[in-house]
Amino acid sequence: MTTHLETQSARERSWIYVTACVLLGVLVLVGLITFRSAKESNEANAKADELIAALEDAGARTPDKDQIVRVLGNDGGATCENPNNALGRAVLFTQLANGAAGPGSRPVVADRRMLEGQLLIIQIYCPDELEDFQEFVDDLKTADVASS
Repeated sequence: MTTHLETQSARERSWIYVTACVLLGVLVLVGLITFRSAKESNEANAKADELIAALEDAGARTPDKDQIVRVLGNDGGATCENPNNALGRAVLFTQLANGAAGPGSRPVVADRRMLEGQLLIIQIYCPDELEDFQEFVDDLKTADVASS
């Protein structure tokens, strides 16, 4: 049995080890990022299923699950950013208007069911904001004005 004589210098071998360690570190980092995104995706799908079931129970039309996941993600997206701030309420008020533009725009008495979807989203995705938003909704003047 014979052994081969090592012809590489210690410096050449150290570059191989350093390169291998850097590649291993990059692969570990990619694996962790992929794992986190898969976990978030599973959570987003579960919350979307819960929202679809709640909307069906309320008798509302349900959007596609993929649409819900893309728009709301796992944290409620813009709906849960801060639903009780002044800008969020102003946007809601513009949606509860007669649809005219400029000086013809007037607030209306909206149907009670107009806000059910947003309440369900807040209940599922950001329940810590629900109490304040529910108080805000309860203060609005609503009625049963739309036919079923």
